[in-house]
Amino acid sequence: MSKPLRIAVLGCGFMGRAHSNAWLQVNHFFPREHTPVLKVAVARPEEKEKLEKFAKAWGYESIELDWRKAIHRDDVDLIDVCLPNNMHHDVVIEAAKAGKMIVCEKPLAMNLAEGEAMVAAVEKAGVPNMVSFNYRRVPAISLAKQVIDEGRIGKPFHYRATYNQDYTISADVPQGGMALWRLDAKVAGSGVTGDLLAHSIDTAEWLNGPIVKLVAYTETFIKQRKHAETGKLEPVTIDDACMFLAVFANGSIGTFESTRYARGRKNYNTFELNGENGAVFFDLEDPHILQYFRYADPTTGKKIEDHLTGWQRIHVTNFEHPYMKNWWVPGCTIGYEHTFINSFADFLASLEGGPKFEPTMRSALRTQRVCECILQSAREGRWVEIPA
Repeated sequence: MSKPLRIAVLGCGFMGRAHSNAWLQVNHFFPREHTPVLKVAVARPEEKEKLEKFAKAWGYESIELDWRKAIHRDDVDLIDVCLPNNMHHDVVIEAAKAGKMIVCEKPLAMNLAEGEAMVAAVEKAGVPNMVSFNYRRVPAISLAKQVIDEGRIGKPFHYRATYNQDYTISADVPQGGMALWRLDAKVAGSGVTGDLLAHSIDTAEWLNGPIVKLVAYTETFIKQRKHAETGKLEPVTIDDACMFLAVFANGSIGTFESTRYARGRKNYNTFELNGENGAVFFDLEDPHILQYFRYADPTTGKKIEDHLTGWQRIHVTNFEHPYMKNWWVPGCTIGYEHTFINSFADFLASLEGGPKFEPTMRSALRTQRVCECILQSAREGRWVEIPA
């Protein structure tokens, strides 16, 4: 028997659309006991006209202009936080006290202290929760995890990640406001570190284990930008670019790079892991492909025949690949929006006796800690050890 799961989505921007679509689609492709119901869409009073159009387009039953009212409605079971980073802390704590399930966009919080308070609140309340590091649910990345866990890479040596975009190169791009709050440190907390590298860090530690120490450098290329709300030229205090070296607990070493000044790169999110017996490479701009290099048999350690070595391009669309049995016939790809659907399918399964969902806020707090250590290292110009 179907169980309605009544949802309030807070935020009507890019992530609000991605999450709304996923809630609407999840039952079409994944058999679950819970049926999401888009009960209420929430935004600020100054966004009322935009919110009304958003709610109509996605089929919400009602709107609210006060997020606290939405949280305390008796006809809402789950709060989905698609708001700017500076609102995560207050919303999550209020929702936890109200006993609501919580979905929260990444990064978890503005800083580690906020994140710790949020984790304490949800764990005290005992409410199911998740943080939307959706790239774990790209089938090719999930396949990479499977390949690594099967021992096919062997002892890891090198991990390298990039996450590059180019949308803030122009000095005419303002900071702040509803569209460009990610460039305003008072709202975002940090720049590419929290916005982009948080994804890279979550993926890296999921695949290769914890980072134990790092050294970082950040740069802000354009020092002043006009603020969209005040119209005044103000200092830019977020990081436009960040690079760091990392040492993992398993002894491997890593390089991480992220920038919004990589001309020609729109969402260039890659990783490569090189091990003793093999390697994997992934590029989000080619999301249905996992590249795999097989060097030695994981069961015997014996090198395969020379004429069979070389990079394989695995087209991750077969039924035996992660998530793909729920989608189209082999050979047909899925896209960015499906990563959210896969995520919500796993979250619903966890409510129904399935595997525990990851990452929770407790897990996302780890990524927040690494991000904080990156910014500390960049400020102080030294290696920083990351507490366990």
